[in-house]
This record gives sequence, structure tokens and C-alpha cells, in this order.
Amino acid sequence: MQILVSDANVLIDIEHGVLLSHMFSMGTVFVVPDVLFEKELRARHSHLLDLGLKVKTLSNEAIDIAKEFADKYRRPSRMDIFALSLAYHENCPLLTGDKNLRKAACQEGVPVYGTIWLVKDMLDKKIIQLTTAQSAFEKMKNAGSRLPWDEVDKLLSR
Repeated sequence: MQILVSDANVLIDIEHGVLLSHMFSMGTVFVVPDVLFEKELRARHSHLLDLGLKVKTLSNEAIDIAKEFADKYRRPSRMDIFALSLAYHENCPLLTGDKNLRKAACQEGVPVYGTIWLVKDMLDKKIIQLTTAQSAFEKMKNAGSRLPWDEVDKLLSR
């Protein structure tokens, strides 16, 4: 079973696109660091737990890695650094749309995916139809999601 560590923005994009139930039916385990959940998701998105989101407490080793990454990378937020640290420590891919976090993850050898990849994966696995993806991206755009819309257009025109 695939495990993906996510930052908050991908989960929020997917929620705006009304794709959460589809995402959690993929047979993938979605995980966030405990501190990220508490600071960025609990207040408005705690229902993600009922859908299947897993929250993982960072080990002392993962916290040490986060400290190293925070010293090394100034641009990603502290919460994003925790997500990167967890993905690195657990040796699994990271889901993010943040360009600074993507860059840091690539430099650390952590595979990185984003919202578009996740929707494409749902399409490829026939979990959603193309019309559902089109509608989802429209809802994300209307909610202010900052996706590379040219890539979205390429995906939807395939």
C-alpha cells in the first residue's frame, strides 16, 4: 500500500474540488505530521480524520532532520519543513504544491507529487471520470487554488 505524506495545501485543493471521498478510496494512505495537522488543519478540516487521513507524531530523529532542513532551507514554512522531514524519514513521497518545498524535497531526493498528479492518478485508476476532474479543477480555480493552470489544461485535453 502506497503511503504519501501531504502538506496542507494539496488536501485543501482536493477538498475544494470535492474529491476527498475519491482520494481516500484510492487505496493510498495519506499522512500528515501531527504538528501540521494541529496548526493548519484541525480547526477547519478535522473531518479529514473521519475520511481516513492519518496523523503521525514525528520521532526525535525526524525532529532533528526537520531542524537541519529548517537551517538549510529558508523558504518553506516551518509546517512544510515538518512534512518534508516526515517524508524523508519515512522514505515516502511528498504531496505539495509549494514550489519552495518542492525544490527542497528534490534536493533531498524525496519524490514529489502535487494536486495535478493526484487527480491524474485518480483518472488513470478510473476512480473519477474526466468530467469529474474538469468540474473539480473549476471548483479549485474558483476557490483561489494556485495551480499551474496550463498543466491542468494539458491534462484535461488528453
